[in-house]
Amino acid sequence: MRHFGQIAPDVRMRLFHQEPCTFTSDSPARLLSAALGATLYSPATRPRLADDILKQSACGVRSMVLCLEDSIDDADVPVGEENLVRQLTLLAELPRARGTARAGEPSADADIPLLFVRVRTPEQIPDLVRRLGPAVRLLSGFVLPKFTEERGMPFLEALSAAEAASDRRLFAMPVLESPDLLYRESRVQTLEGIFRAVDKYRDRVLALRLGVTDFCSSYGLRRGPDMTAYDVQIVASVIADVVNMLARADGTGFTVTGPVWEYFRVQERMFKPQLRQSPFLEVQAVELRQKLIEHAMDGLLREISLDRANGLLGKTCIHPSHVLPVHALSVVSHEEFSDAQDILRPERGGGGVLRSAYTNKMNEVKPHRAWAERTLLRAEVFGVANEDIGFVELLAAGLSD
Repeated sequence: MRHFGQIAPDVRMRLFHQEPCTFTSDSPARLLSAALGATLYSPATRPRLADDILKQSACGVRSMVLCLEDSIDDADVPVGEENLVRQLTLLAELPRARGTARAGEPSADADIPLLFVRVRTPEQIPDLVRRLGPAVRLLSGFVLPKFTEERGMPFLEALSAAEAASDRRLFAMPVLESPDLLYRESRVQTLEGIFRAVDKYRDRVLALRLGVTDFCSSYGLRRGPDMTAYDVQIVASVIADVVNMLARADGTGFTVTGPVWEYFRVQERMFKPQLRQSPFLEVQAVELRQKLIEHAMDGLLREISLDRANGLLGKTCIHPSHVLPVHALSVVSHEEFSDAQDILRPERGGGGVLRSAYTNKMNEVKPHRAWAERTLLRAEVFGVANEDIGFVELLAAGLSD
């Protein structure tokens, strides 16, 4: 699979200076953690879950979480587990998923995004793996809720045991959403404990996910469609500390994904739209701008930009309409790519300062090296836009496909 693979090849050629790479669930962890993109959540109780997965994959979704936790009622957990096992078994039996597609068609699970199951208890992990049998090969791992050192270690131990029993590589994605992480008096100690736990299982922790809705819940808060997570100061302070202690660029850090955006249509707004008109006027996409505003996407686009500025990569999504904006703003601009390549040239190993090829900024080799390395990894999985292509063209191409 590849990001923007749902777009016709000739359109991709027009949009990209460097097209996104292809990857599979067996690709290296470093690549997969960057390639998660917009991770779409779906309740595991959906009666046509297998069809939903294929449908969303065809629309550009490259990672999904099948949820047995907060998105379903407590009483529905047994039904959700049964449905999950049945639907993934059906999916594994499809010709394409068995690697027996007709000549010229993709094969070997090419239509299946990275799939993760969000569980409630450690015991569910080995139980679901056992019940899935051969269909476990469709799973990339499990999402671990309300993760702290004390609560999370049994999940990680269960995952390790299930992996050994199934002979299938399984990743963990802990969700950081505990009140202990939010409260100032316990935050540092909790973050230190989380680091100890995930560092012990570093090879199996694909990414850390932020549970901002739970953070807000602890104080009876809910951000509106005109506000980003960074406008809620108590939430912004937690994000800053998580990045500070768990996402360092010195080799000890992990990928941390952006918080969920809750809105997909707004009936009334208090503040002016947050999308400038000029980028849309330049490419005759005024109607697209209006559509984005009507569906609260201007707030989402702003939050995605702030996610990236604050060191987060990828985003939790609860609505398919959020996927394309996340991916469009993950594409590396031609200018970013040019700067990153210049900084990482072998002859620059001794450091120094140089003027960017765009002649509009200073590139300082040593301080900007970690940024450049991350940028080239993002370029590998999301591609590099052509020099005259911006996020508006990427959005328009995806929506019209």
